Amino acid sequence: MSSMDIAAVPALEDLKIAVVGLGYVGLPLAVEFGRIRDVTGFDINQPRIDALHRGEDTTLETKAEELAAAKYLSFSTDPADLTQCNLYIVTVPTPIDAHRRPDLTPLIKASETVGKVLKRGDIVVYESTVYPGATEEDCVPVLERLSGLTYNHDFFCGYSPERINPGDKEHRLPTIRKVTSGSTPEIATLVDSLYASIITAGTYKAETIRVAEAAKVIENTQRDLNIALINELAIIFNRMGIDTEAVLKAAGTKWNFLPFRPGLVGGHCIGVDPYYLTHKAEAIGYNPEIILAGRRLNDSMGRYIAERLIKEMLRSRIQVNDSKVLILGLSFKENCPDLRNTKVIDLINELKDYNIKVDVYDPWVDPEQALNEYGIEMIQEISSGEYDAIIAAVAHDDFIEGGVERIRDFGRQGHILYDLKYMFGRNDTDIRL
Repeated sequence: MSSMDIAAVPALEDLKIAVVGLGYVGLPLAVEFGRIRDVTGFDINQPRIDALHRGEDTTLETKAEELAAAKYLSFSTDPADLTQCNLYIVTVPTPIDAHRRPDLTPLIKASETVGKVLKRGDIVVYESTVYPGATEEDCVPVLERLSGLTYNHDFFCGYSPERINPGDKEHRLPTIRKVTSGSTPEIATLVDSLYASIITAGTYKAETIRVAEAAKVIENTQRDLNIALINELAIIFNRMGIDTEAVLKAAGTKWNFLPFRPGLVGGHCIGVDPYYLTHKAEAIGYNPEIILAGRRLNDSMGRYIAERLIKEMLRSRIQVNDSKVLILGLSFKENCPDLRNTKVIDLINELKDYNIKVDVYDPWVDPEQALNEYGIEMIQEISSGEYDAIIAAVAHDDFIEGGVERIRDFGRQGHILYDLKYMFGRNDTDIRL
């Protein structure tokens, strides 16, 4: 078959985009493109689409006025509305399962949806975080099977890893440099030009799709390992009676010291992405010792924090059995409602194993979502003088601005205040991570 038979792709100005998956990643992308060209925002979650039609984004990543400014953007749950598009951007979650193995179910389902409407000349771009090779080894066969078309002959692919930072109002989609790639040099150039039309920080065209996939997955693997190192140092310094923050501040006076802090490592990226890389490494016969060691340490921090609190309570002659502990914060990071893979839940479960009554308060989190995802019935108001221990787990501005006196007021006489995020001064708290 000659090269003349290869399907022609649309010109940049003729691209009609479908964004498949309208969560933290997909919606900001659809909104930015929707300012300048036709975009169909697709999601299988009808309540989510209904809320967006009302101008409401429950993730709080996009404001009502930003939704209104995307005048070429429409929303739908009907796959038939995707047939008018010729470039599909897949932005669905890529979680891990209970055994910490990659769960590609949402990605495969989205690929099936796109495959059923795929036409000659169409392009499918993936943004979901995966291991190197997943786009062409796992997704492309689904697209071929459902469409009856041939990859890189009838349709084409690209990969441009998401770099959304939930809750970050400074580093937004347009101001974060974007890595792009394509399945042929021509497609790579087209995909790069498309993203360059909305990314003011510029783009970087990777050599191949596999390079772009690998670049994404190591971004968070590197952060995970750095935090694991600081977590281990914190454990060591705590045993030595040395304040970890004081050490980090002193070390930070050198220009090339990296400013990482200890803590619970959750969320949709840092606590998940390394397992995608280690899964692929093990599949090709390599045991990734350092990466998995970092993961084990970070995954154990909930237990370590709980055990340290128990020891401090015993030293202070506070009865552990039937005691009451208040946890301030449930989301995986400050000033956002995102509950995905929050490691605060590990801490909660560890404390409950000691027959401790745990109350959780987080003004950012939807109580119904907390109940549905984790079985946590959050309290909506905090009573004064009620708790034997208080754990400041998430550094929401609401908690910091209230001051340590307000936080202390929630505790009984002789309570323990455990500050995991260095929200307050060393002399204002009883123990810090």
